[in-house]
Amino acid sequence: MPALSRPTLLSLGHGYSARRLARDLLSEGWRILATTRDPGKMDAIAASGAEPLLWPLETPEAALAEADHLLASAAPAQGDDPVLARLAPQLAEAAPDLRWVGYLSTTGVYGDRGGAWIDETAERRPATARGAARVAAEDAWLALHARSGLPVHLFRLAGIYGPGRGPFAKVRAKSARRIVKPGQVFSRIHVDDIAGALRASLAAPRPGRAWNVNDDLPAPPQDVLAEAARLLDLPPPPEIAYEDADLSPMAASFYSESKRTSNRRLKTELGWRPQHPTYREGLRAILDAER
Repeated sequence: MPALSRPTLLSLGHGYSARRLARDLLSEGWRILATTRDPGKMDAIAASGAEPLLWPLETPEAALAEADHLLASAAPAQGDDPVLARLAPQLAEAAPDLRWVGYLSTTGVYGDRGGAWIDETAERRPATARGAARVAAEDAWLALHARSGLPVHLFRLAGIYGPGRGPFAKVRAKSARRIVKPGQVFSRIHVDDIAGALRASLAAPRPGRAWNVNDDLPAPPQDVLAEAARLLDLPPPPEIAYEDADLSPMAASFYSESKRTSNRRLKTELGWRPQHPTYREGLRAILDAER
């Protein structure tokens, strides 16, 4: 394939994290090809500076021929990775022309660790069906890497927050609940720092590797809500025992795992440092942007 005039990222499943990365790359002169299942979102993608493509791609070979980088951030659907289900042969064929491929996974692949610290060497023991689907997707991407040389990089994201995904609206509306489950703790990551981690990898590719992407301070969820209330100069939401919270199955699964994930590999191998080392700085940044 002839050299592209400028670096081009094909973003498959152009969601919250991918859009944040695209904002940085567009400002640096990159070209972004971004997919969506919803025709109603095409105009918004175009307005952001990216070039919208409707998924599933009508001519995937043409899109792959225009890209030298690829980001897959679509969640598994019915247990299968939607990108590989449709594009595995085309990706294998395009492998020699792609300089970097990123797959956004989740720290949910590790399952519950009773609040213990773990790193990327820990066994993956998912506790939920969603986590198990992510393990299967990671394995499928790595198998394609082994077969074809596709330069796959895995990023295991902790709980994502950022503008539009912060707790402030619920705290202001007094609908937030500080649900307390003793020993419950998990790691988080601001969307700005996801973009920073991906950019660090783009600058120094290491195919076949996985990284945890999270900040420096795992914390109980009730502490985050209390800090949001403090920043708003409001009283903290009331505490409710986990057993009395009457949670939906989805919300209950959120509390089924407790662990602290280490970001040391990301720091030492890629030189990444979070702009928001803890939820405190991250929440302050969201509030400052709102104001």
